Amino acid sequence: MLKDVNFRSNCPLTSLIDMIGDKWSLIIIRDLFLDRNTYTEFLKSPEGIATNILVDRLKKLQSFELISYFKKVGDNKMKYYYLTDKGIDLYSMICEMSLWSKKHLKFREMHPLGVDLFNRIEKKGLSCEISDTIEAYENKRENLLSEAN
Repeated sequence: MLKDVNFRSNCPLTSLIDMIGDKWSLIIIRDLFLDRNTYTEFLKSPEGIATNILVDRLKKLQSFELISYFKKVGDNKMKYYYLTDKGIDLYSMICEMSLWSKKHLKFREMHPLGVDLFNRIEKKGLSCEISDTIEAYENKRENLLSEAN
């Protein structure tokens, strides 16, 4: 719970960095938007997160109530992770950070997912891209959660 966290200061930016400012947390959140929902799927991300770090970050993101998980009936071993409403609200920041990177970091070749994101932003505009993606994720999350029962 957030009330149990010792933030470094009362600065909103510092507090957010304390929550998700490490090397891996935003990558996990990004992966959830990309329909990666299981531990195994997170391990397959191209960035190559180590197992011990993945476990730690999943616990951390859960403690901040940015993600949660469920187990399907009859499949008690597998956890299916999903973004909470708080976690979904980070999407606009992820888009803005991606746009900043595109503008200021010159890549020889961009990942196809980045190319797709920027094409959608150019076609629809940033606010439409954000609202469409959030709505699509909420629908996917609802379908995923319906599988829990």
